[in-house]
Amino acid sequence: MTNRIWDKSRLPSRHVTLGPARAPHRSYYYAMGLGTRDIEAPFVGVASCWNESAPCNTALMRQGHAVAAGVKEAGATPREFCTITVTDGIAMGHEGMRSSLVSREVIADSVELSMRGHSYDALVGVAGCDKSLPGMMMAMLRLNVPSVFLYGGSILPGKHKGRDITVQEVFEAVGAHAAGRMDFEELCEIERHACPSDGACGGQFTANTMACVAEAIGLSLPLSSSLPAPYLDRDQYGVASGHAVVDLIVRNLRPRDICTRAAFVNAAVVVAATGGSTNAALHLPAMAHEAGIEFTLKDVADAFRLTPWIADLKPGGQYVAKDMGEAGGMPMLLRALLDENLIDGNCLTVTGKTLGENIEEVTWNPDQKVIRPVKAPLTENGGVVGLWGSMAPEGAMLKIAGLANLTFRGPARVFDGEEACFEAVSKEAFEAGEVLVIRYEGPRGGPGMREMLSTTAALYGLGRGGDVALITDGRFSGATRGMCIGHVGPEAAVGGPIALVENGDIIAIDAQAGTIDLEVPEEVLAKRRAAWKPRKTNYNSGAIAKYAKLVGPAYLGAVTHEGAAAETHQYADI
Repeated sequence: MTNRIWDKSRLPSRHVTLGPARAPHRSYYYAMGLGTRDIEAPFVGVASCWNESAPCNTALMRQGHAVAAGVKEAGATPREFCTITVTDGIAMGHEGMRSSLVSREVIADSVELSMRGHSYDALVGVAGCDKSLPGMMMAMLRLNVPSVFLYGGSILPGKHKGRDITVQEVFEAVGAHAAGRMDFEELCEIERHACPSDGACGGQFTANTMACVAEAIGLSLPLSSSLPAPYLDRDQYGVASGHAVVDLIVRNLRPRDICTRAAFVNAAVVVAATGGSTNAALHLPAMAHEAGIEFTLKDVADAFRLTPWIADLKPGGQYVAKDMGEAGGMPMLLRALLDENLIDGNCLTVTGKTLGENIEEVTWNPDQKVIRPVKAPLTENGGVVGLWGSMAPEGAMLKIAGLANLTFRGPARVFDGEEACFEAVSKEAFEAGEVLVIRYEGPRGGPGMREMLSTTAALYGLGRGGDVALITDGRFSGATRGMCIGHVGPEAAVGGPIALVENGDIIAIDAQAGTIDLEVPEEVLAKRRAAWKPRKTNYNSGAIAKYAKLVGPAYLGAVTHEGAAAETHQYADI
């Protein structure tokens, strides 16, 4: 441990460590084996989302311990604690998915409360599954103490018949089996081999998308998201993150100094360039809200529209996260984008240097195949686009990475809830050319804004993924592919246009133009609107009911409190 002399007179931990009145508090620290020098040093919260719910989280405790070792080496005192996660791969396709987006708020809230309650001076957050990444970064921006984010790493790819597979192929195999296109033995083979290690889903689904965001926005060390979770070399990034956060305490460099509006634009550009998850359009506005920055779905979509898709990653492309890391990871991607002035290299990062300075010595590797040059993209448009129109006045999101046809027009087939649509898909009770509409699945109306991977994967498993479009006020997994449009707002629960659609209504989608329209005369919609009544859900007590009462619209990030704009003090300055 470095023998640094600390002045804690302006750090939060002074409230629990300094002066005669804090003798009872210090007695607790002595009880846990700390010495006087440990107590006199800054306290760094090391928050981990470790659990045994899913492989995304099982390597996090190990990495949290590595962070703690780094903090101690750098002369501060680590304090490890855990928070929850809800893992989408297991919550998917049933009532458990209503807990998923709610968990993002619980993660942010629980980290905030633990930090506040114990007066920690800085934070390193270690997370591995979809909502835990933005939840942890939201806590950092809310508290605004020196902070570093560490991704737990992706899973290794599975192998089936000589090709790399991920959990996406398992979901699609379920549909293939239901359609009689795959026997039960092969389904079992795929499920046994798709997920061979610790780590988050291997494609450019939500976890890997938000890990890329963490590097792009400056909250993670360069290249720290690249190594797969089971590689013990990842622990070096944990130690380095511990060193980095102590340096940030010395510099008094905080998340809101790093995550400026320009940094959020950089993050959105990276989502599009990697063909990332549409969920980023929910999480970036929520993170910005914690920093007092107005950054809506429209701002995200504006960045998407100007960005080519250059990283050939699943589900739209060919490769997985391990391949991306071996190709040079985020530094290589950022080099390609910065060379074409698609990102701002002047944004600060947790290294204390700018984004441009971090990648100054990175040179383009022409031998790798995962990341294409900006001038030779997979598509000129970004991998994700925003849509607006009479069907979605507040906007909607579509992942176009790998999508051959960018327009669709057809009659609606309406379902109130995912289960009804999944049953129809399973029985092939739909016609080619239809637009399947799943409503009452928004943040308030679900409640919880469920993802629809089971349904979309079943369509592809049936071999009919290109036959229909699917729209919802809920969400789609980062593993979803096809003409699948989520985040439609206003949601059905508040009487948005999606609540007024009837079977046979024509819906027109044009991803090139960025439009989604319900071709029904306004006078007809006015009559339907007058007859519409709000629905009550089955969630009228507990955490999900509380969430439904508080949550705002998807285009603003589905947040549950007033954010930094309403602050009268910052935790970091108490």
